[in-house]
Amino acid sequence: MAKIISIANQKGGVGKTTTAINLSSLIAAAEKKILLIDIDPQANSSSGLNIFNQNPSVYEVLIGNEKIEDVIIDSYMPYLDILPSNINLVGAEIELVEMEDREKILDKVLQTIVNNYDYIIIDCPPSLGLLTLNSLTASDSVLIPVQCEYFALEGLGQLLNTINIVRQHLNPRLTIEGVLLTMFDTRLNLSHQVADEVRKYFGEKVYNTVINRNVRISESPSYGKPIILYDAISTGAKNYMALANELLERNSKEVEST
Repeated sequence: MAKIISIANQKGGVGKTTTAINLSSLIAAAEKKILLIDIDPQANSSSGLNIFNQNPSVYEVLIGNEKIEDVIIDSYMPYLDILPSNINLVGAEIELVEMEDREKILDKVLQTIVNNYDYIIIDCPPSLGLLTLNSLTASDSVLIPVQCEYFALEGLGQLLNTINIVRQHLNPRLTIEGVLLTMFDTRLNLSHQVADEVRKYFGEKVYNTVINRNVRISESPSYGKPIILYDAISTGAKNYMALANELLERNSKEVEST
């Protein structure tokens, strides 16, 4: 049965999609069967893997017009499948409001394919609306990227409050998978200060791996490739390799201790 991980932070530009694409591809490179779900109307996880305007998409799955297994597509990487998004998803929040158990639609859909994968990663939109609520309700855990810049901690309280509400009312199994420091610039005192604050607040939940600012990471989506295929020896590739190893190691220890 797959472990389902949402990558969420309602603040935009923190590295959610970059992390979703690169973490998924590196877990796949470790020969773990993985599904990447793009539930953001901007569809950047889809385009970042060279999938554009795919129809049908996650939108048709959520509103009940398509079965999820008919919409999932193979990526060009072994072990990595994608449930793509497109701009139609913009209207989904309005349509979902009228539906019964509206926060649990994705959860019900995923139950039909959860045994087909080792991991399912969900790239959430930069908001705390119904799409993100559906993702958190369907997930075992949430990975929170935090950029090492001014205002980094702004809004985190709201996200943590949402996670607690989901845990109390919709999904008691939801935990924090980990907190990931992104856009770290070793030359800036501010980056170090933000990292210290995040570690002080979240403790052991913060990954040892830090994602440094790296031009190659920024370039790779425009070529429709994860960093491992675009520039495998770049700092960004090494950072995400270390993150994938750390996540897989943490989860194997959890399995051993249960």
